[in-house]
Amino acid sequence: MILVTGGAGFIGSNFVLDWLSREKEPLVNLDKLTYAGNPDNLSALNGDERHMFVRGDIGDAELIAGLLDKHQPRAVVNFAAESHVDRSIHGPDEFIQTNIVGTFRLLETVRAYWMGLNGSARTGFRFLHVSTDEVYGSLDHDGPAFRETNPYQPNSPYSASKAASDHLVRAYHHTYGLPVLTTNCSNNYGPYQFPEKLIPLVIHNALAGKPLPIYGDGRQIRDWLYVTDHCRAVCRVLEAGRLGETYNIGGGNEKTNLDVVHTLCDILDELRPRGDGQSYRTQIMFVKDRPGHDRRYAIDATKIERELGWKPAETFESGIRKTVQWYLDHESWVRNVTSGEYRRWVEKQYA
Repeated sequence: MILVTGGAGFIGSNFVLDWLSREKEPLVNLDKLTYAGNPDNLSALNGDERHMFVRGDIGDAELIAGLLDKHQPRAVVNFAAESHVDRSIHGPDEFIQTNIVGTFRLLETVRAYWMGLNGSARTGFRFLHVSTDEVYGSLDHDGPAFRETNPYQPNSPYSASKAASDHLVRAYHHTYGLPVLTTNCSNNYGPYQFPEKLIPLVIHNALAGKPLPIYGDGRQIRDWLYVTDHCRAVCRVLEAGRLGETYNIGGGNEKTNLDVVHTLCDILDELRPRGDGQSYRTQIMFVKDRPGHDRRYAIDATKIERELGWKPAETFESGIRKTVQWYLDHESWVRNVTSGEYRRWVEKQYA
């Protein structure tokens, strides 16, 4: 049994679905179900006894302690986080509360549980913390990619809150001996991503005939990682990662935002052409850049490949085509998310 936090969000739900497609081991899935946590992501698991969903907050120590005591998990995988830079700029408080205070309370509760374990249960226990490359700050255009030894230089309330959570995890290992692992990933994309992030937003707006907004000149560079590749990397770190270590996970696909949007438009032109025969590229609109926008992120994933044998299976070309096709095949999911319908359902279902 493992406990997954944030398992109804984008990356967390993909992890849960992938885990249960390949493993017999059951899991408890804890999610607060804020705007980006969506039970519809997990509808394929309805009736699957290996999946136990609990609505709750990682900051609720009493709830977490009860789950740990009842289910006795061998590992906790922490995906729970507020994760959108724009939202952190306009409302940083939730990011501080969830990413820093919530992680602290989760660590405290897990530490108490771990200290009460004996024998192989104690030595085999793991706490895996999922983080972001944004904690490292911004790279020069020609600078080397982020390695695990790079200093932290976060530039947004979001990345600063994640950096703080990373430091707490590290401290709990070095101070208390808690058996932790940390992963820092590059930009994820794929199914079930809330349409506020670049790729699903562009797909949604393109099909709706709306402008495709691009910050600044669109030359910001990101390293794109298909979400299933990320999930498999997390599994590998959980299985064989060295205690107290950090592993960077990247896709090896550096693209400018403008290149990504052009690629999306070209695929949509092929798979769902506009009625007027024009390209979706005509909907591109450049907008004022966001404050403190980091210019470039890139991950050096040499360590995880060398130590654990992990490499991404998807190229950007294969992963982005799968992603576009998924959104075309699941337009009802997008409608429910963007209309707020699923949020009303959540309140009714979990009142």
